[in-house]
Amino acid sequence: MYRALRNVLGDHVIQRGSNITAERLRFDFSHPEKMTPEQIKSVEDMVNEQIAKDWPMTWREENTQAALGSGVMGAFGDRYGETVKVYTVGNPEGDFYSREICGGPHIEHTGQLAEDGKRFKIIKEESSSAGVRRIKRYWDKA
Repeated sequence: MYRALRNVLGDHVIQRGSNITAERLRFDFSHPEKMTPEQIKSVEDMVNEQIAKDWPMTWREENTQAALGSGVMGAFGDRYGETVKVYTVGNPEGDFYSREICGGPHIEHTGQLAEDGKRFKIIKEESSSAGVRRIKRYWDKA
């Protein structure tokens, strides 16, 4: 979703927080205005397309500065140590969709997000604070 938000809204989108459980996803990101219905649909379509590709989720430790310098997405640069876990949706040595610094994966491959007929759908998009938007998603059949 983070990559899709940046693709749709622009490179100014930076993660500002998240809370992900088995029941829900909350994702805060920098953006100065409410998303339009068209933007929301574009993000949903991109995420569902990547889920359908059933990309593997892999990780490896990398030097923080090298990872950030290579384009890995990470929002909290001043909080990272010398090395970080970089999670890749796809093959880190080949074709991939997204590479991010993250505390841990929530799945082993993207197709798991579509089990039992589930689809990614943004349930709510709202202001969290000045210049920060919040997306909410609950895991159930769409």
